[in-house]
Amino acid sequence: MKMQELFDLSGKVALITGGTKGLGLQMAEAFGEQGAKVFISARNAEEVAAVVAELKGKGIEAGGIACDMGDLASQPVDKLCDAVEQAFGTVDILVNNAGTSWGQPAEDHSYEGWQKVMTLNVDVCFLLAQAVGKRFMLPRKSGKIINIASIAGFKGNRPNTGIHTVAYNTSKAAAINLTRALAGEWGPYNINVNAICPGYFPTKMAKGLEKVTEVIKQGTPLGRIGGEDDIKGAAVFFASEASRHITGQALAVDGGNSVV
Repeated sequence: MKMQELFDLSGKVALITGGTKGLGLQMAEAFGEQGAKVFISARNAEEVAAVVAELKGKGIEAGGIACDMGDLASQPVDKLCDAVEQAFGTVDILVNNAGTSWGQPAEDHSYEGWQKVMTLNVDVCFLLAQAVGKRFMLPRKSGKIINIASIAGFKGNRPNTGIHTVAYNTSKAAAINLTRALAGEWGPYNINVNAICPGYFPTKMAKGLEKVTEVIKQGTPLGRIGGEDDIKGAAVFFASEASRHITGQALAVDGGNSVV
């Protein structure tokens, strides 16, 4: 297989949660640029419609649905799977990107905040992978699952930075080991399960970290934060045949921040 073919996603269907902004939008664009059909979800119906129109305007075959993945009572997993199946017939690539955080010191952290973070960052990550795997990937013995974790899942927070995200860090560590566990179970079905662990990107969820951006830069070997194209390469790699012999891995995309 030629190099260009290894990264080609033509004919593949990619499902991306949280796909209207930030890293989710980056990945939607990247997959579409490589030939994939892209189906996105997010809570805001107007934003979903706008991004789908934007993707179509770039020549990308796209669809989407508004659903609140964190509201399990509304059965968002089933709704999403039904919608993508109706639109494109299957799912070849799943990106569990939807997530949330909660900033509060550990000693005062509310259980409500803990549950909110765990529900979206861990429970939904598993439930959607389970549903997509069972409905689409296991029967045909092929698929790619990419869980968007974080370098916060590797460690705690440095003192005196004002960053208090104990639930977020814990949830992302869980997402990383969920990735490993699924990779072990579903490897015999030719399903690759990997995690991307971003460092600091200027997304809506990371808005509270703006005040420590310079500190983060100083502690990052490449001396910068993530940019608008910096997640694309890793995402396409894990979604494509280029990574066919790689599973259960957690790749940091952080400018080297997690290694120093």
